[in-house]
Amino acid sequence: MAATDLEKASTERAVATSVDPAEVPSAAWGWSGESPKTFRIAGWFVVIALLGMTIGNHQGHVEDIFLIGFAGLLALVLVVDSLTKRIPR
Repeated sequence: MAATDLEKASTERAVATSVDPAEVPSAAWGWSGESPKTFRIAGWFVVIALLGMTIGNHQGHVEDIFLIGFAGLLALVLVVDSLTKRIPR
């Protein structure tokens, strides 16, 4: 039968200094972790795509306002991210 006693959770955080390929199989190929440069390039591509969608046969311009607003918001996030990346911790 299963034990009914629960172990107390530790409040200390474990800090991983390296990635174990047994836990993350893609680490053996070097694919573990995030790729900030790729995310930034993809973000700017999305900004250009959103602004490109304003060109078309629109009767009203409400959708243009939303497209420009979302593109501006994403551009602001990307600029703030690149500026905070330069600040040493």
